[in-house]
Amino acid sequence: METFHWKTDRPLVMGILNVTPDSFSDGGQHFDLASAVARARQMASEGADIIDIGGESTRPGAPGVSADEETRRVVPVIEQISDLPVSVDTTKAIVAERALAAGARIVNDISALQSDAGMLPVVRNSGAGVVLMHRQGTPVTMQNNPRYADVVQEVCKFLAERMEFAVTGGVKKTQIAVDPGIGFGKTVEHNRQLLAGLEQFSVLGCPILVGASRKSFIGQLLNRPAHDRLPGSLAVAAWAVLHGAKILRVHDVVETVDVVRMLAALRKVD
Repeated sequence: METFHWKTDRPLVMGILNVTPDSFSDGGQHFDLASAVARARQMASEGADIIDIGGESTRPGAPGVSADEETRRVVPVIEQISDLPVSVDTTKAIVAERALAAGARIVNDISALQSDAGMLPVVRNSGAGVVLMHRQGTPVTMQNNPRYADVVQEVCKFLAERMEFAVTGGVKKTQIAVDPGIGFGKTVEHNRQLLAGLEQFSVLGCPILVGASRKSFIGQLLNRPAHDRLPGSLAVAAWAVLHGAKILRVHDVVETVDVVRMLAALRKVD
C-alpha cells in the first residue's frame, strides 16, 4: 500500500457508517451487511469523499466489544466497498490491521494512538492515513464532569503531543489529520469554545476534522432530539469550514455536500 497523504484543497465530507446496534443516532440501522453496503454506496453517490465505518459505539456510556466482534462487523463491509475511500473507526490495532488488509486506507483512532501500543506500527507499516482525536476519559467515563482550565489550549497541546509521538514513531506528518473531539469528554460550553476557537488549531499544520453531526450539545442548545438536529448540524458544518476545518464527519451527506459547495461558490464571488 502506498503512503496515504491528505488532499484538502477543498473541504472533504466523511460519511458515517455505524455497523453497530447501539450508536447514539443510527444504531441498528445498518447492522446487516447488505444494508451497510447499500448505505455506503448511497453516501458515495451523494458526494462523500470518505466512508468512515465503525463497529464499536463510542457514544457516552457505551460498553466495549471484542476485537473479533468488531472485525466481524466491519471487515465484510469493507471488502465489498474497497473501491471507495474507506476509513475504519477503531482504537484496536488488530482491527485496524484487518480493515486495512480488506481495503481501508485511513485509521480514525479516537484515542490518538493511546489505547493500543500496536496501533502506531500498524499505521507506520501500512502507510495509512490516521486521524488523531482528543478525548478526556473513555466512552464509559468521559461525560462524568469533564473539566479544563482552557479547553482550546489544552486540546491543542494534547494533539501536538500526539502528532509528535506519531512522527517520532515513523508516521509522516502528511498522513495525519487532527480532531478536537467534539462531545468526547466535553460539556456544551467546552464544545462551543472549541468551535469558537477552531482557527487556533491551524498552528498544528495538519488538516482539522470536525465531527459534530447530530451530537447532544446541538440538541441541548436547540432542544432537539437526535433525529431532528439536521439544521443545527449544518450550521456547525458551515461554521467549521469557515474557520479552518478540512474534513467534516457527518451522518447527513447530501445536505453537508451542498453546504460545502455553496460556501465554495460564495468564496469565488468574494
